[in-house]
Amino acid sequence: MIIRKTFEEAEEKNLAPGAALSARSRGRLRPEEECHIRTAFQRDRDRIIHSESFRRLKHKTQVFLITLTESHRTRLTHTIEVSQIARTIAKALSLNEDLTEAIALGHDLGHAPFGHVGEQALDQISSCGFKHNYQSLRVVEALEKKGQGLNLTFEVKDGIVKHSRGATSLSIESEENKPVTLEGAIVRLADSIAYINHDIQDALSAGLIKLDDLPDKALAVLGRRYSERIDTMVRDTIEASWNKGHIRMSDRVLEATDQLRSYLYRHVYPGKQIQVEAKRASKVIKELFGYYMEYPAEVKRQLYFLPPQTTIERLVCDYLAWMSDYEALRRYKEIFLPKPWLTEGNLEEE
Repeated sequence: MIIRKTFEEAEEKNLAPGAALSARSRGRLRPEEECHIRTAFQRDRDRIIHSESFRRLKHKTQVFLITLTESHRTRLTHTIEVSQIARTIAKALSLNEDLTEAIALGHDLGHAPFGHVGEQALDQISSCGFKHNYQSLRVVEALEKKGQGLNLTFEVKDGIVKHSRGATSLSIESEENKPVTLEGAIVRLADSIAYINHDIQDALSAGLIKLDDLPDKALAVLGRRYSERIDTMVRDTIEASWNKGHIRMSDRVLEATDQLRSYLYRHVYPGKQIQVEAKRASKVIKELFGYYMEYPAEVKRQLYFLPPQTTIERLVCDYLAWMSDYEALRRYKEIFLPKPWLTEGNLEEE
Protein backbone atom coordinates (compact mmCIF):
# COMPACT_ATOMS: atom_id res chain seq x y z
CA MET A 1 0.00 0.00 0.00
CA ILE A 2 1.41 3.42 -0.99
CA ILE A 3 0.01 5.91 1.50
CA ARG A 4 1.71 8.79 -0.32
CA LYS A 5 -0.70 8.34 -3.21
CA THR A 6 -3.63 8.98 -0.85
CA PHE A 7 -2.08 12.26 0.28
CA GLU A 8 -1.38 13.32 -3.30
CA GLU A 9 -4.94 12.53 -4.37
CA ALA A 10 -6.28 14.52 -1.41
CA GLU A 11 -4.18 17.52 -2.51
CA GLU A 12 -5.58 17.28 -6.04
CA LYS A 13 -9.13 17.13 -4.71
CA ASN A 14 -9.06 19.59 -1.81
CA LEU A 15 -6.46 22.29 -2.42
CA ALA A 16 -7.34 25.58 -4.08
CA PRO A 17 -6.46 26.45 -7.69
CA GLY A 18 -2.90 27.76 -7.71
CA ALA A 19 -1.75 25.58 -4.82
CA ALA A 20 1.51 23.71 -5.31
CA LEU A 21 0.86 19.98 -5.60
CA SER A 22 3.55 17.64 -4.32
CA ALA A 23 2.92 15.15 -7.14
CA ARG A 24 3.69 17.93 -9.65
CA SER A 25 6.84 19.24 -8.00
CA ARG A 26 9.63 20.32 -10.33
CA GLY A 27 11.66 17.72 -8.48
CA ARG A 28 15.09 17.42 -6.91
CA LEU A 29 18.53 18.09 -8.30
CA ARG A 30 19.37 14.42 -7.75
CA PRO A 31 16.43 12.09 -8.57
CA GLU A 32 15.35 9.81 -5.72
CA GLU A 33 12.96 6.96 -5.24
CA GLU A 34 9.69 8.31 -3.78
CA CYS A 35 8.75 7.54 -0.18
CA HIS A 36 5.81 5.16 0.24
CA ILE A 37 4.37 7.22 3.10
CA ARG A 38 5.35 10.88 2.78
CA THR A 39 4.91 13.33 -0.06
CA ALA A 40 7.91 15.16 -1.49
CA PHE A 41 7.22 18.30 0.57
CA GLN A 42 6.66 16.29 3.76
CA ARG A 43 10.07 14.66 3.27
CA ASP A 44 11.66 18.08 2.81
CA ARG A 45 10.11 19.33 6.04
CA ASP A 46 11.42 16.29 7.93
CA ARG A 47 14.91 16.61 6.47
CA ILE A 48 15.10 20.21 7.61
CA ILE A 49 13.87 19.44 11.14
CA HIS A 50 16.45 16.66 11.54
CA SER A 51 19.35 18.71 10.13
CA GLU A 52 22.24 19.94 12.25
CA SER A 53 21.83 23.50 11.02
CA PHE A 54 18.23 23.54 12.28
CA ARG A 55 19.35 22.48 15.77
CA ARG A 56 21.99 25.20 15.80
CA LEU A 57 19.32 27.89 15.45
CA LYS A 58 18.51 27.56 19.17
CA HIS A 59 21.82 29.27 20.02
CA LYS A 60 21.74 31.99 17.36
CA THR A 61 20.59 35.55 17.99
CA GLN A 62 17.36 36.99 16.64
CA VAL A 63 17.88 40.65 17.68
CA PHE A 64 18.93 40.60 21.33
CA LEU A 65 22.05 38.62 22.15
CA ILE A 66 20.82 35.42 23.72
CA THR A 67 23.15 35.89 26.67
CA LEU A 68 21.09 38.87 27.88
CA THR A 69 17.94 37.00 28.88
CA GLU A 70 16.38 33.65 28.07
CA SER A 71 12.94 35.18 27.53
CA HIS A 72 13.91 36.86 24.27
CA ARG A 73 13.56 35.14 20.91
CA THR A 74 16.32 33.12 19.35
CA ARG A 75 16.58 32.33 15.67
CA LEU A 76 14.89 28.98 16.40
CA THR A 77 11.87 30.42 18.20
CA HIS A 78 11.52 32.99 15.42
CA THR A 79 11.50 30.15 12.88
CA ILE A 80 8.80 28.28 14.81
CA GLU A 81 6.64 31.42 15.01
CA VAL A 82 7.02 32.04 11.27
CA SER A 83 5.99 28.44 10.62
CA GLN A 84 2.89 28.74 12.82
CA ILE A 85 1.74 31.99 11.19
CA ALA A 86 2.45 30.71 7.67
CA ARG A 87 0.65 27.39 8.23
CA THR A 88 -2.42 29.19 9.58
CA ILE A 89 -2.65 31.32 6.44
CA ALA A 90 -1.96 28.41 4.09
CA LYS A 91 -4.57 26.20 5.74
CA ALA A 92 -7.23 28.92 5.63
CA LEU A 93 -6.56 29.53 1.93
CA SER A 94 -6.50 25.79 1.11
CA LEU A 95 -2.91 25.98 -0.07
CA ASN A 96 -0.21 23.38 0.51
CA GLU A 97 0.50 23.40 4.23
CA ASP A 98 3.38 20.91 3.97
CA LEU A 99 5.26 23.03 1.44
CA THR A 100 4.60 26.18 3.47
CA GLU A 101 5.94 24.55 6.63
CA ALA A 102 9.06 23.22 4.91
CA ILE A 103 9.95 26.66 3.53
CA ALA A 104 9.29 28.34 6.88
CA LEU A 105 11.40 25.88 8.86
CA GLY A 106 14.30 26.18 6.42
CA HIS A 107 14.25 29.89 5.67
CA ASP A 108 16.91 30.97 8.21
CA LEU A 109 19.24 27.96 8.26
CA GLY A 110 22.09 30.05 6.87
CA HIS A 111 22.04 32.82 9.46
CA ALA A 112 25.41 33.70 10.95
CA PRO A 113 26.05 34.08 14.70
CA PHE A 114 24.64 37.25 16.27
CA GLY A 115 21.81 37.54 13.74
CA HIS A 116 21.88 40.35 11.21
CA VAL A 117 24.94 41.85 12.92
CA GLY A 118 26.95 38.77 11.99
CA GLU A 119 25.46 38.77 8.51
CA GLN A 120 26.44 42.42 7.95
CA ALA A 121 29.95 41.85 9.33
CA LEU A 122 30.61 38.97 6.93
CA ASP A 123 29.09 40.90 4.03
CA GLN A 124 31.37 43.87 4.77
CA ILE A 125 34.61 41.97 5.20
CA SER A 126 34.24 39.25 2.57
CA SER A 127 34.79 40.08 -1.09
CA CYS A 128 32.37 37.28 -2.03
CA GLY A 129 29.62 38.93 0.05
CA PHE A 130 27.22 37.28 2.46
CA LYS A 131 23.41 37.23 2.55
CA HIS A 132 21.68 34.86 4.94
CA ASN A 133 19.00 33.74 2.46
CA TYR A 134 21.62 32.69 -0.10
CA GLN A 135 23.60 31.01 2.66
CA SER A 136 20.45 29.13 3.68
CA LEU A 137 20.25 27.83 0.12
CA ARG A 138 23.94 26.90 0.26
CA VAL A 139 23.35 25.02 3.51
CA VAL A 140 20.62 22.80 2.06
CA GLU A 141 22.39 22.32 -1.28
CA ALA A 142 26.07 21.91 -0.37
CA LEU A 143 26.84 21.97 3.36
CA GLU A 144 24.43 19.72 5.23
CA LYS A 145 25.15 15.99 5.61
CA LYS A 146 28.90 16.47 5.18
CA GLY A 147 28.55 18.14 1.82
CA GLN A 148 25.79 16.01 0.35
CA GLY A 149 23.12 18.62 1.06
CA LEU A 150 19.49 17.79 1.79
CA ASN A 151 18.51 17.46 -1.88
CA LEU A 152 15.28 19.41 -1.38
CA THR A 153 12.66 20.04 -4.02
CA PHE A 154 12.85 23.08 -6.28
CA GLU A 155 9.80 24.71 -4.68
CA VAL A 156 11.21 24.58 -1.14
CA LYS A 157 14.59 25.94 -2.20
CA ASP A 158 12.93 28.75 -4.17
CA GLY A 159 10.88 29.75 -1.14
CA ILE A 160 13.94 29.71 1.11
CA VAL A 161 16.10 31.93 -1.07
CA LYS A 162 13.28 34.39 -1.83
CA HIS A 163 11.89 34.80 1.70
CA SER A 164 13.91 37.87 2.63
CA ARG A 165 12.93 41.46 1.92
CA GLY A 166 15.50 43.10 4.23
CA ALA A 167 14.69 46.58 5.47
CA THR A 168 12.56 47.52 2.47
CA SER A 169 8.92 48.53 2.78
CA LEU A 170 6.36 45.73 2.75
CA SER A 171 4.66 47.47 -0.16
CA ILE A 172 7.72 47.04 -2.39
CA GLU A 173 7.80 43.78 -4.33
CA SER A 174 10.01 42.94 -7.28
CA GLU A 175 9.38 40.20 -9.81
CA GLU A 176 12.96 39.02 -9.32
CA ASN A 177 12.37 38.23 -5.62
CA LYS A 178 8.84 36.91 -6.05
CA PRO A 179 8.55 33.23 -5.04
CA VAL A 180 7.26 30.90 -7.74
CA THR A 181 4.62 29.46 -5.40
CA LEU A 182 1.87 31.06 -3.33
CA GLU A 183 3.20 29.05 -0.41
CA GLY A 184 6.56 30.77 -0.75
CA ALA A 185 4.80 34.15 -0.83
CA ILE A 186 3.01 33.24 2.41
CA VAL A 187 6.30 32.54 4.18
CA ARG A 188 7.77 35.79 2.88
CA LEU A 189 4.90 37.75 4.46
CA ALA A 190 4.72 35.56 7.59
CA ASP A 191 8.41 36.24 8.25
CA SER A 192 7.65 39.98 8.39
CA ILE A 193 4.53 39.50 10.53
CA ALA A 194 6.52 37.41 13.01
CA TYR A 195 9.62 39.58 13.41
CA ILE A 196 7.75 42.90 13.51
CA ASN A 197 5.57 41.71 16.35
CA HIS A 198 8.03 39.69 18.40
CA ASP A 199 10.82 42.26 18.10
CA ILE A 200 8.42 44.87 19.47
CA GLN A 201 7.42 42.53 22.30
CA ASP A 202 11.06 41.78 23.14
CA ALA A 203 11.93 45.49 23.08
CA LEU A 204 9.02 46.23 25.41
CA SER A 205 10.03 43.45 27.83
CA ALA A 206 13.63 44.72 27.81
CA GLY A 207 12.45 48.22 28.69
CA LEU A 208 13.92 49.74 25.54
CA ILE A 209 10.58 51.22 24.47
CA LYS A 210 7.12 51.80 25.90
CA LEU A 211 3.84 50.85 24.27
CA ASP A 212 2.87 54.53 23.96
CA ASP A 213 6.04 55.12 21.91
CA LEU A 214 4.62 53.07 19.03
CA PRO A 215 2.76 54.91 16.23
CA ASP A 216 -0.80 55.65 17.40
CA LYS A 217 -2.30 55.21 13.94
CA ALA A 218 -0.76 51.78 13.56
CA LEU A 219 -2.00 50.61 16.96
CA ALA A 220 -5.49 51.93 16.21
CA VAL A 221 -5.64 49.68 13.14
CA LEU A 222 -3.76 46.64 14.41
CA GLY A 223 -4.40 46.62 18.16
CA ARG A 224 -2.43 47.39 21.29
CA ARG A 225 -1.75 43.80 22.36
CA TYR A 226 0.79 41.46 20.76
CA SER A 227 -1.72 38.68 20.05
CA GLU A 228 -4.28 41.17 18.75
CA ARG A 229 -1.85 42.62 16.23
CA ILE A 230 -0.86 39.20 14.88
CA ASP A 231 -4.50 38.16 14.68
CA THR A 232 -5.37 41.33 12.73
CA MET A 233 -2.52 40.83 10.25
CA VAL A 234 -3.27 37.14 9.70
CA ARG A 235 -7.02 37.62 9.31
CA ASP A 236 -6.50 40.51 6.93
CA THR A 237 -4.02 38.54 4.82
CA ILE A 238 -6.50 35.69 4.49
CA GLU A 239 -9.37 38.01 3.55
CA ALA A 240 -7.31 40.10 1.12
CA SER A 241 -5.89 36.98 -0.57
CA TRP A 242 -9.08 34.92 -0.74
CA ASN A 243 -9.54 33.59 -4.31
CA LYS A 244 -7.23 36.32 -5.64
CA GLY A 245 -4.27 34.24 -6.80
CA HIS A 246 -1.85 36.34 -4.76
CA ILE A 247 -0.79 36.81 -1.14
CA ARG A 248 -1.11 40.29 0.32
CA MET A 249 -2.66 42.46 3.01
CA SER A 250 -5.27 45.15 2.47
CA ASP A 251 -3.83 48.62 1.92
CA ARG A 252 -5.01 49.81 5.34
CA VAL A 253 -3.41 46.99 7.33
CA LEU A 254 -0.30 46.94 5.13
CA GLU A 255 0.29 50.64 5.80
CA ALA A 256 -0.11 50.17 9.57
CA THR A 257 2.18 47.13 9.56
CA ASP A 258 4.78 49.05 7.57
CA GLN A 259 4.64 51.86 10.13
CA LEU A 260 5.61 49.40 12.87
CA ARG A 261 8.38 47.96 10.68
CA SER A 262 9.70 51.46 10.04
CA TYR A 263 9.56 52.25 13.77
CA LEU A 264 11.76 49.24 14.54
CA TYR A 265 14.38 50.29 12.00
CA ARG A 266 14.39 53.90 13.24
CA HIS A 267 14.15 53.51 17.01
CA VAL A 268 14.82 49.94 18.18
CA TYR A 269 17.57 48.37 16.07
CA PRO A 270 19.77 51.52 16.14
CA GLY A 271 19.23 51.85 19.93
CA LYS A 272 22.27 52.40 22.12
CA GLN A 273 22.02 49.16 24.11
CA ILE A 274 21.65 47.01 20.99
CA GLN A 275 24.37 48.87 19.11
CA VAL A 276 26.93 48.56 21.92
CA GLU A 277 26.58 44.79 21.82
CA ALA A 278 26.35 44.82 18.03
CA LYS A 279 29.76 46.51 17.71
CA ARG A 280 31.30 43.90 19.99
CA ALA A 281 29.68 41.04 18.09
CA SER A 282 30.79 42.51 14.75
CA LYS A 283 34.34 42.76 16.06
CA VAL A 284 34.27 39.08 17.04
CA ILE A 285 33.14 37.99 13.56
CA LYS A 286 35.56 40.23 11.68
CA GLU A 287 38.58 39.27 13.77
CA LEU A 288 37.76 35.58 13.50
CA PHE A 289 37.42 36.02 9.74
CA GLY A 290 40.83 37.67 9.52
CA TYR A 291 42.43 34.98 11.66
CA TYR A 292 41.00 32.07 9.68
CA MET A 293 41.92 33.73 6.39
CA GLU A 294 45.51 33.79 7.67
CA TYR A 295 45.35 30.23 9.01
CA PRO A 296 42.91 28.36 6.72
CA ALA A 297 44.36 25.00 7.77
CA GLU A 298 42.55 25.42 11.09
CA VAL A 299 39.22 25.69 9.29
CA LYS A 300 39.97 22.57 7.30
CA ARG A 301 40.78 20.69 10.51
CA GLN A 302 37.50 21.73 12.12
CA LEU A 303 35.17 20.92 9.22
CA TYR A 304 33.88 17.39 8.69
CA PHE A 305 34.36 17.84 4.95
CA LEU A 306 35.59 20.31 2.35
CA PRO A 307 32.98 21.53 -0.15
CA PRO A 308 34.32 21.03 -3.69
CA GLN A 309 35.38 24.03 -5.78
CA THR A 310 35.28 26.37 -2.79
CA THR A 311 37.66 29.29 -2.30
CA ILE A 312 39.31 29.81 1.08
CA GLU A 313 37.25 32.96 1.59
CA ARG A 314 34.00 31.13 0.92
CA LEU A 315 35.12 28.30 3.19
CA VAL A 316 35.80 30.73 6.04
CA CYS A 317 32.37 32.30 5.57
CA ASP A 318 30.78 28.85 5.62
CA TYR A 319 32.64 27.94 8.81
CA LEU A 320 31.77 31.15 10.65
CA ALA A 321 28.13 31.11 9.55
CA TRP A 322 27.84 27.52 10.79
CA MET A 323 28.81 28.57 14.32
CA SER A 324 26.36 29.37 17.09
CA ASP A 325 26.84 32.54 19.13
CA TYR A 326 28.47 30.50 21.88
CA GLU A 327 30.88 28.78 19.50
CA ALA A 328 31.97 32.10 18.00
CA LEU A 329 32.61 33.55 21.46
CA ARG A 330 34.48 30.42 22.54
CA ARG A 331 36.69 30.43 19.45
CA TYR A 332 37.39 34.14 19.91
CA LYS A 333 38.39 33.56 23.53
CA GLU A 334 40.66 30.65 22.60
CA ILE A 335 42.41 32.59 19.85
CA PHE A 336 42.64 36.18 21.08
CA LEU A 337 42.42 36.22 24.87
CA PRO A 338 45.49 35.41 27.01
CA LYS A 339 45.52 32.13 28.89
CA PRO A 340 46.64 31.88 32.54
CA TRP A 341 49.99 30.23 33.29
CA LEU A 342 49.75 26.81 34.91
CA THR A 343 52.53 25.66 37.24
CA GLU A 344 53.12 21.94 37.45
CA GLY A 345 55.21 19.99 39.93
CA ASN A 346 56.38 20.91 43.42
CA LEU A 347 58.31 24.02 44.34
CA GLU A 348 61.13 23.68 46.88
CA GLU A 349 61.02 25.95 49.88
CA GLU A 350 63.94 28.28 50.28
